[in-house]
Amino acid sequence: MIRLRGLVVFGHHGARPEEQALGQNFEVDVDIEADLSVSRISDRLEDTIDYGAVHDVVREVVAGPPRNLIERVADEIASRILDEFDVQVVKVAVKKPRLAIKGALSRSVSVEVTKERG
Repeated sequence: MIRLRGLVVFGHHGARPEEQALGQNFEVDVDIEADLSVSRISDRLEDTIDYGAVHDVVREVVAGPPRNLIERVADEIASRILDEFDVQVVKVAVKKPRLAIKGALSRSVSVEVTKERG
């Protein structure tokens, strides 16, 4: 299991025009299930999942075109990781730390998406 926690990337996602206009930091967590048996022995980056490259995917999606829903952002990140890396399962949580909802009491909202290689 590879876990990336608290990746912070600025993006312009949200269903309200002011969210997309102003933007904000989004926090992303990624859990990857992959076969790490070879890399545990070889100690070579090319035998494992390069978490720097995974971070690049997260950054590209979050900093990319605005989406109305963070569900869509999480799904796009998970789909790209599944497509670009040799992983069996990927779980992506996207947290919006600031809500632009009048009267909201929550400090944040998050969505989690899990995808498996089929």
